[in-house]
Amino acid sequence: MLEKYLKLNPEVKKALDEGTPVVALESTIISHGMPYPQNIEMAKTVESIIRENGAIPATIAILNGELKVGLNPEELEYLGKSDSVLKASRRDLPFIVAKKLDGATTVASTMIIAALAGIKVFATGGIGGVHRGAQQTFDISADLQELAHTNVAVVCAGCKSILDIGLTLEYLETNGVPVVGYKTQEFPAFYTRKSGFNVDYKVDSESELALALKSKWDLNLNGGVVVSNPIPEEFEMDYDTITNAIEDALKEADEKGIRGKESTPFLLGKVKAITAGKSLDSNIQLVYNNAKVGAKLAVELSKLDK
Repeated sequence: MLEKYLKLNPEVKKALDEGTPVVALESTIISHGMPYPQNIEMAKTVESIIRENGAIPATIAILNGELKVGLNPEELEYLGKSDSVLKASRRDLPFIVAKKLDGATTVASTMIIAALAGIKVFATGGIGGVHRGAQQTFDISADLQELAHTNVAVVCAGCKSILDIGLTLEYLETNGVPVVGYKTQEFPAFYTRKSGFNVDYKVDSESELALALKSKWDLNLNGGVVVSNPIPEEFEMDYDTITNAIEDALKEADEKGIRGKESTPFLLGKVKAITAGKSLDSNIQLVYNNAKVGAKLAVELSKLDK
């Protein structure tokens, strides 16, 4: 039944059949997260970094209603340029597939499709979370529920500091999702290495982390793991600068009544403008860093599976 919907790139299929490590990549960052041509340059570089570190990249998207796992250069270019690609989370998948539309996958939908394909490691920028003011709006990313029950490890630079980080971590704890710090005890806040919040466990190597993941899933403890990997020091932004930019952006979003799935692109766009584009540079560098750790983690997991 799945073959009707799921289309694996030949290279990805061969890797999965042979037990070669594979790393899933999302496509919302390409279609909705960065401007052209930086989005395509970033996507191609991320794939190269994963290859350099011993794994096969599998960028995921929905094209003409097909769940694509692994894209060719023409498909990447289309995602980066087209204005008709929808932002696809869990709720959107059946309708985009049924109507044969194009969709860029979020963290949640990338996890779903990666799990369907048998991919256990996914590298991204940052996860979604509980939005500020969620006590009134109930605005909570579907990423968190996906992490609660889909068996994929998500390598990220924490969550964006436009979110309520404390409530995000509480939500993950309630749902039994381990939040791991890669060589850090402090949960990173995307553009910065510090947030004021601790992780559940610190690991100092990909092999240590792979053992924990294997143990979790061998014990049928379903759900993902947040692998928080701080942005490299040389690329992090000044904490006060980014905090002030976010506060200004949040105030403007509130004044304009911007809510729901429109809020994150608006806020990130405002932060980019306020920081004179420096936030985009930091965003790209942290994605590269996550791709490197994701590839090394996939390699270690594949050794254990063999």
